[in-house]
Amino acid sequence: MRRLLSTLFRRKPMDYTIHQASGKSGLQKAMGAFDLTMLGVGAVIGTGIFVMTGIVAANNAGPAIILSFVLSGIACAFAALCYAEFASMIPASGSAYTYSYTVFGELFAWILGWDLILEYGLACSVVASGWSAYFQELLKGFGFHLPTVISAAFDPGKGTYVDVMATVIVLLLSAILLSGVKESSRINDIMVLIKIGVVVLFVVVGAFYVQPSNWTPFMPYGFGGVVQGAATAFLAYIGFDAVSSASEEVRNPQRDMPIGILSSLAVCMVLYIAVSIVLTGMVPYTKLNVGDPVAFALRFVHQDWVAGFVSLGAILGITTVLFVMMYGQTRLFFAISRDGLLPKSIAKLSKKSKTPVFSILLTWIMATIFSALVPLDELAQLVNIGTLFAFIVVSIGVVILRVKRPDIKRNFKVPFVYVIPFLAVLSCGFLMVNLSGETWIRFLIWFGIGLVIYLLFGFKHSELGKLQKQQNQ
Repeated sequence: MRRLLSTLFRRKPMDYTIHQASGKSGLQKAMGAFDLTMLGVGAVIGTGIFVMTGIVAANNAGPAIILSFVLSGIACAFAALCYAEFASMIPASGSAYTYSYTVFGELFAWILGWDLILEYGLACSVVASGWSAYFQELLKGFGFHLPTVISAAFDPGKGTYVDVMATVIVLLLSAILLSGVKESSRINDIMVLIKIGVVVLFVVVGAFYVQPSNWTPFMPYGFGGVVQGAATAFLAYIGFDAVSSASEEVRNPQRDMPIGILSSLAVCMVLYIAVSIVLTGMVPYTKLNVGDPVAFALRFVHQDWVAGFVSLGAILGITTVLFVMMYGQTRLFFAISRDGLLPKSIAKLSKKSKTPVFSILLTWIMATIFSALVPLDELAQLVNIGTLFAFIVVSIGVVILRVKRPDIKRNFKVPFVYVIPFLAVLSCGFLMVNLSGETWIRFLIWFGIGLVIYLLFGFKHSELGKLQKQQNQ
């Protein structure tokens, strides 16, 4: 039994992980700190800023939504600091999966990797469906209407069978990913800069229509409402962890990864707070419980021309979120299959662009099937539970590695290492226990399926297992 447990929890040496990332099986190194920051902003600034700001203000916090975004941003920063320390030590693809392989061992890494496959897969599908809905609304503004039968996921009761626009955007972004990391990151940079420009345009134009009287009462639902709003707003920040998936493709990861993770979170926090201040100053918070609060606020003050730009920004915002989620999924598939826990063919790189072709194709198939055919409303919370679980594991891992391996060179260190990771675990754990029972049941079912796959396939085909056998012979 002891031998079996030691095999199940065999840990991958950090030197071996770094060797994998720098050898022939490694990805092309083409990104810098700016690209990483744009990747993080691309992942975080989407429906959160264009939709969630109004909902949280109307239902939870009122004008005190500003405090909600500050609190949730600080809570998210705790986890971001832990990710930054790991990313500066281990410049390899796989994010939390790779980090946990080094600290907790193979079985735990597989469980977390399997969990993240679900998280990214569902996130891609949910965001693709949202993109389709937004794009169809934009088409309606020009008098175009898609036939009902191809306008949404499979639901015969409503007369819908396939979401064609969701499949189109997933196909387009898959083609961009196949072009190579340098080309695709440049396209992402441009889209994110336009998106930031649209948000800044709203803040500048809206500032002239702020009525300070709309900020009173400032805290209509009390401090409890602010905390509840922070719990909801926290989920608007969670895309930043996808930045750590890019470690292996960064020219100077030890320096640039912490900069990219923390600066993207800082930019997003500033934008969320600025939009919240202007939005609640333009319109009484009671009127903001709408699907497009930012555009609604501009129409409220008769600035319809800016509202049109905001609609464009919302579509670009959702596009970059989808792009980064798909990117993260492809690199996760690549890292797990390179370790032998999934078929090795998935990790095969193209000779020209050094992109994981089969990982991208697998992500495309998964996202297409889910977004085109499966109604995902009830499954969306699984995205949150997966991310929160990863945050907790990474935060605990930082402390364990500080105790067990204080000798490792760390280009970035979490300050107050026995306090900040604890606060990250506390805040993420609080959000996890408040998710619905159905979400937990589905999470555990997925967990069980993953355990079976590991025991039937991964355990026997593990590259680390093969290496250890060779060393013991």
